[in-house]
Amino acid sequence: MLHWYAIIGEDIADSLSRRLAVRASHLERVEQLQQQGRLLLAGPFPAVDQGDPLQSGFSGSLIVAAFDSLEAAQLWADADPYQVAGVYVKVVVKPFKPVFRTP
Repeated sequence: MLHWYAIIGEDIADSLSRRLAVRASHLERVEQLQQQGRLLLAGPFPAVDQGDPLQSGFSGSLIVAAFDSLEAAQLWADADPYQVAGVYVKVVVKPFKPVFRTP
């Protein structure tokens, strides 16, 4: 049985160049979750609330996806290209319970 987990990555300072270098690989893995019907939502946290994030960068990312266990979610997060490339200074994986959802 699959359960939902939130994967929250916190970027290092000035992470944009590292992000861009492995972005395609990161997106490919997230798209695999989507194709498998295991992705609830995913996206980055822009460093600013307005304007072009490709100018100001990002402060982190959020992925909410279904895994067999917390351990499986952690293993997936540990192998993420952003984590491997040093984009993230910290990654937290925790159980998530969707309560309100937009169809």
